[in-house]
Amino acid sequence: MSPPKLTRERVLEGAVALADRVGMEGFTIRKLAEQLDTKPMSIYHHVPNKEAIIDGMVDTVFAEMTRPPADVPWQEAMTVVAHSVREVLARHPWATPLLDSRPNPGPATLTHHNAMIGCCRAAGFSIEATAHAVALIDAFVYGYSLQEAALPATGGEDLVELVEGIGSVMDPERYPHLVEFTAEHVMQPGYDFTKEFDFGLSLVLDGLEAAANP
Repeated sequence: MSPPKLTRERVLEGAVALADRVGMEGFTIRKLAEQLDTKPMSIYHHVPNKEAIIDGMVDTVFAEMTRPPADVPWQEAMTVVAHSVREVLARHPWATPLLDSRPNPGPATLTHHNAMIGCCRAAGFSIEATAHAVALIDAFVYGYSLQEAALPATGGEDLVELVEGIGSVMDPERYPHLVEFTAEHVMQPGYDFTKEFDFGLSLVLDGLEAAANP
């Protein structure tokens, strides 16, 4: 049975799936061609070069993100977006460093940024306050996603095992605050680093709203 007809959409879907599996460090056009059951040169009939493929991959990721809903208060709308972005980046961790790096953003990328700006403006933010809001929200969500993806464990038994291993080299006399923090917070039942996302996001949104409406 012959493989499905090659199209630009199929190339980009395959590229995203490959990056999900091997990361951008292992991403090559040859591997993409193998995944699509085609030849490397056939890919270039649909997408002109590797940079254009990466542009399309980033735009595909932006297309998965929820836009801010228009029928709810500003903070609630931005919370919806932040959670969606975090979930999308958890599926595609390779994408986080690339999101705002492309010189040729696609329509989904532009639509996302336009919607974020529009949400702030509709809430009465000035242009300057909007710039602060979009930059800070992106920085928090992208940064948290990078940190979350890099952690070997965030909670549960995996975290307990990790901390117990690290604890064996933590001298209480040399690192008293770290030992105290670990014992009285990290090792307590129910601790999960991922819960810090909502706490941090609330601080960011409250601060931005207060600054925009002094």
